[in-house]
Amino acid sequence: MPDLSHLRNRDELLITMVCLGNICRSPMAAAVLANRTSTWSAPKILVDSAGTSNWHVGEGPNPPSKKTWEAAGYKFDHIASEMTAARMEKSDLILVMDRSNHRNVLSLTENQELHGKVHFLRDFDYTIAGDREVPDPYSLPDSAFEEVLGMVERAIDGLLQELTR
Repeated sequence: MPDLSHLRNRDELLITMVCLGNICRSPMAAAVLANRTSTWSAPKILVDSAGTSNWHVGEGPNPPSKKTWEAAGYKFDHIASEMTAARMEKSDLILVMDRSNHRNVLSLTENQELHGKVHFLRDFDYTIAGDREVPDPYSLPDSAFEEVLGMVERAIDGLLQELTR
């Protein structure tokens, strides 16, 4: 479990979710986090999401992903964008979905301080002991998106527990 003690007692936190295309996993994670913290005032949670590729920049979310988070009661507007070193600097915490995303985000800068902000989202999932990746459901059946949503929700539960200790 990453140590987030340095983020406690802040008035505001910017948390950035990152996946490959920024149309499935990271906007879903952003939707869950934004909805679950919408009434928080201390810290106020600002939610961002980005992709490590520019394939879908300017597009909306993948329809099955949006359908899945909306069916679970989450409301969230999203337009895909690309992760940059400047966004790393602005973010307080960067949560990636898989090893490829992790490598790609770290490759944006050699600044070790910025590298310290980057963690796997599932590092906060108390229910797992092994694989920390959130698999990409792109072009898979709706059941894959539902499974990903469950992973995301459990990880965000753990993240929120860590932030409120």
